[in-house]
Amino acid sequence: FAEWKSDQSAQNQTLINALSRLVKKAAPEFTTTVKWGQGCWLFRDAPKIYIHTEPDHVQFGFYAGAKLKDPEGLLAGNGKFVRHVKVFTTRRIARKALVAFVEQVRSR
Repeated sequence: FAEWKSDQSAQNQTLINALSRLVKKAAPEFTTTVKWGQGCWLFRDAPKIYIHTEPDHVQFGFYAGAKLKDPEGLLAGNGKFVRHVKVFTTRRIARKALVAFVEQVRSR
């Protein structure tokens, strides 16, 4: 994960660090790895959360995102399972909502 992160832009590394702290606080038992070219958090070897990077933002995604409660309508995507939130700056991180998503995937 650290090596993957080091290959990202400085802006995205800042976003990844902020999101990593959020996951660490909400789900300290999750471990980091790289799967399918993306930064990923696992629980008991099952992928739960990912970060996909783009030049101007990161996608903070959930493998079971289609099943998550999303009262604020933050999750994007229309696949059968995966949903994500686009994060452009650390100021625009919807921390409370993202923590709620992490807690939901933690209990699945």
